[in-house]
Amino acid sequence: MQQGDTVAVVSPSGPPSADLLKRGVERLEGLGLKVVVSPHALDRQGLDYLAGDDADRAADLQAAWCDPAVSAVFCCRGGYGAGRLLGLLDWEAMRAAGPKVLLGSSDITALHNAFAIELGVPTLHGPMAACDVIAGDEAGPEPRTWESLRAALFGAPAPVRGDRVLAPGRAEGVLGGGNLSLLASMCGTRWQPSFDGGIAFLEDVGEEPYRIDRMLTQLLQAGVFDGVRGIALGSWVGCGDPYPVLRDRLGPLGVPVVAGLPVGHGSPQMSVWLGALGVIDTESCSLTDMSGNEQQAR
Repeated sequence: MQQGDTVAVVSPSGPPSADLLKRGVERLEGLGLKVVVSPHALDRQGLDYLAGDDADRAADLQAAWCDPAVSAVFCCRGGYGAGRLLGLLDWEAMRAAGPKVLLGSSDITALHNAFAIELGVPTLHGPMAACDVIAGDEAGPEPRTWESLRAALFGAPAPVRGDRVLAPGRAEGVLGGGNLSLLASMCGTRWQPSFDGGIAFLEDVGEEPYRIDRMLTQLLQAGVFDGVRGIALGSWVGCGDPYPVLRDRLGPLGVPVVAGLPVGHGSPQMSVWLGALGVIDTESCSLTDMSGNEQQAR
């Protein structure tokens, strides 16, 4: 991407705060981007955890992706609801539109995974337009979050460093994954994830360790980790101490596991490219994007 590009802001999941969205748009405009808010971004409906009707949210997303004037589609927030859109999207039309940037996290994992399967494009896992770490207050966005997003959009992102190693080693492969709860929910669908030959990235928020155990067990039994080369673990905000269960469930895979990466929920929220070549190295406790700007130049 470059300054002057047009970004469309959509709400595929939960309803955003109008105030946070307004500030978030102003922050993005400060990067030199032209920001267009989609028609239904602030809609509400009877199910108050959804930002408008499924058909309207899907239409906004598809229209933004298929608009040749739009270089990137930024999601407002997570919550719940993106998975409800997958069967409503015209994937053939979206494939014909060619690659561009999709930015989001948390519930947007449903879109990251489906876009990888249906469109074969890299997507950006990072902070959203109407979230606190971007919209911020008078002092501005959270600095490390903002710099990481800027670098991921316009240049070569720096390595993301964790704070612990669960299994030593080095691994290289295409990074995939996202929110653990969303990945588990996609098992048994046409968008079931697979980490075969790649690096799995996992994070979550507000889940007790036994629930993390249950979801990892589901992914293991579904074969999602078959052929995985390494695992990168992000934030686990409000999850108690998840590391005993993460070590118990993932250690037997016999691959390197780096943990404590500030990617996911909480603050800061570093940006990482999914569907792009990455390396984890437990000696430096890091995740590095090895694709450079290739995914943005396509």
